[in-house]
Amino acid sequence: MAEVDVAPTFGAELKDGFKPANAWAANSIAWLDDIQNFYRERSAIEKEHSAKLNALAKKYFEKKTKKSASLSVGETPAMTPGSLENASLTIWTAHLTTLESLADEHEKYANELIQKVADPMRYFAGRFEELRKRHVEYATKLEAERDSSYADLRKTKTKYDAVCQEVESRRKKTESSFDKAKAQSQYHQQLQDMNNVKNTYLIAINVTNKQKEKYYHEYIPEVLDSLQDLSEFRTIKLNTLWSTAASLETAMLQQSNSLVDHLAQEITRNQPHLDSMMYIRHNMGSWQEPSDKVFEPSPVWHDDNLMITDEAAKIFLRNVLNKSKGQLGDLRREVDKKRREIEGIKRIKQRIREGKENKDEVLVVSQIFAMQEDLHQVDRKRLTAEVETSTITTAVGDVTLGAKNHNFKSQTFKIPTNCDLCGERIWGLSAKGFDCRDCGYTCHSKCEMKVPAECPGELSKEERKKYKGEQQSAAGALLKPPIGPPEHVAELPALSRSNTMNSLSSGYAASANRSITGSNPGPRSSTEETPPEPGPRPTAKKTRLVAPPPSAYISELPGSSVPVKTSEQKGKMLYTFESNGEGELSVTEGREVVILEPDDGTGWVKIRAGYKEGIVPATYLEIFPEPIVPQDTGSSLNNRPASTYSNSGSSVGTAGPPTKKKGPAVAPRRGAKKLKYVVAIYEYTAQSDAEHSMAEGERFVLIKEDPGDGWAEVEKGGVTKSVPASYVQIAIN
Repeated sequence: MAEVDVAPTFGAELKDGFKPANAWAANSIAWLDDIQNFYRERSAIEKEHSAKLNALAKKYFEKKTKKSASLSVGETPAMTPGSLENASLTIWTAHLTTLESLADEHEKYANELIQKVADPMRYFAGRFEELRKRHVEYATKLEAERDSSYADLRKTKTKYDAVCQEVESRRKKTESSFDKAKAQSQYHQQLQDMNNVKNTYLIAINVTNKQKEKYYHEYIPEVLDSLQDLSEFRTIKLNTLWSTAASLETAMLQQSNSLVDHLAQEITRNQPHLDSMMYIRHNMGSWQEPSDKVFEPSPVWHDDNLMITDEAAKIFLRNVLNKSKGQLGDLRREVDKKRREIEGIKRIKQRIREGKENKDEVLVVSQIFAMQEDLHQVDRKRLTAEVETSTITTAVGDVTLGAKNHNFKSQTFKIPTNCDLCGERIWGLSAKGFDCRDCGYTCHSKCEMKVPAECPGELSKEERKKYKGEQQSAAGALLKPPIGPPEHVAELPALSRSNTMNSLSSGYAASANRSITGSNPGPRSSTEETPPEPGPRPTAKKTRLVAPPPSAYISELPGSSVPVKTSEQKGKMLYTFESNGEGELSVTEGREVVILEPDDGTGWVKIRAGYKEGIVPATYLEIFPEPIVPQDTGSSLNNRPASTYSNSGSSVGTAGPPTKKKGPAVAPRRGAKKLKYVVAIYEYTAQSDAEHSMAEGERFVLIKEDPGDGWAEVEKGGVTKSVPASYVQIAIN
């Protein structure tokens, strides 16, 4: 294929293609309007983007201003800071300033798009359209001239046809005319006119053909070439404007990149320790470590800060020391192991920061923190064991040397078992204690640390039986009351009946008489038996009998009789109850009532309020303990109120639980499931809001038996709380 030296043109290739070429050029020029509208919309977007960036920067400048002081030096710096911005805040300021600069660049770019691209493009589009229209006008004129020559040729042809018709008519007249000479002369004259018209027609044909040739090969191609030039000129200007737009955007992006590059360089200057150093510098102050804790004697028992080192104390210290020493080695090894694990994880974290490992650093830090928490717990135990060991060793030496420790194992006793140390019964619905696997020594949980380290080792069945008897005999001797006053109590004169009565008129009667006389007035009542420990909670107080005193402390007057007074069991309404059925009785809150028939398991109690009798829900009623009927000694004591049980020596009544405004749900009267009750066998004072206080003989609804922790859940007055399982027993009826 031959190479084309000259680019093809419209005039050479399209010939009579002006109209479609003109339409194509018109569309191309109209397209310029779309392009300039694009740049106008792009400018509007850039301006909007610039405004949003400025608003964002302004918003966070204001936030930074409010938080600068607290983020840099804290809320309460020790010294007034010279600069309120630390390194990180300075970099943050650079971020916001860069954002504002980027917004300015976008604003500048938007304005330049309008000024240097959109407006010039609209101007050139208008000029190009004017030139196109002039081409159309000229092409239309040329076409009109062509059509005019065609019309003139058609007129000449018509005239020629008419002359020819006239010649033929003259010829026919010559044949039929009388004046042949004249007709012949007219015929020849008409023939000459025909020839002239013919020649004119032939000339017109040549002229028209020449004009046609000029039209299609010269005039129209020139117009088409000019139209092509106009289109190409449009493209040149379009390319120029496009290049201008691209250069403007390039300049904007280059300036933005330089701003971002500068910001990136500023970020590298923010070393992690700079913020910490500034905070430290502005918060350093005079700090004094809190003084060590010292021994503070009790206000009721003056003592010094020396360790007690008698034999009984040494037994306890030996057991504590043995326990601490046994744990110390394991705790030290566990601490070392956990520290090595933490160091390994920290090395992984460092590799992550250096980019050598691809892991989630947050998860790694969380793992380190969790492991440090575990280490802290174990290290506290290790420190406690070390201090206990060093403290005891410093005071009494290593008393574990030569000790024969019992091989104790936690045990739940299914049969009645006595503690070999204190001699008391291991009580409770779930009686737990310790049992030596070697010699069979048994003790309370509370007595474990007081047991001497004198285990004889593994014993046979007979040896165990003998050893058990010896231990029980020794423990039983501790329970016998001493004869005569204790060593620390001076002997006092005996008291007469009158001063005995005076001293016993208060709530301290029984204890006062025993302390003063130093003698045992008689066998201990079941109510004065020391209750067992209720598990890990604080020890309950022992029930104390208050005025009037038992007859064992009072001598009857001669001839006096002791009539027995009968009393009715009473109670008090905890909530107001409105009767809803037959046999029920409406009673107001706080009213005292007489108990006629106790709850038989249906949840209802029959009472008497005034002269009316009826039944009320057991949960709405507080039943007072049955009073002890005093003996009449013939003195003014006949008018004393009935005795009750109290935890306080000065109290003579039992305080009920706090009154509630709304009563609990009432049990159905018929078809209800039988409830299981427990009875308090010892008095107990609640040590927290989660416990019930109890008076001896008080009944409760059993909700949940002892699960193994030494506590049972009971219900009283619609409130469910815990009580020591060893302080209650299942009610028979």
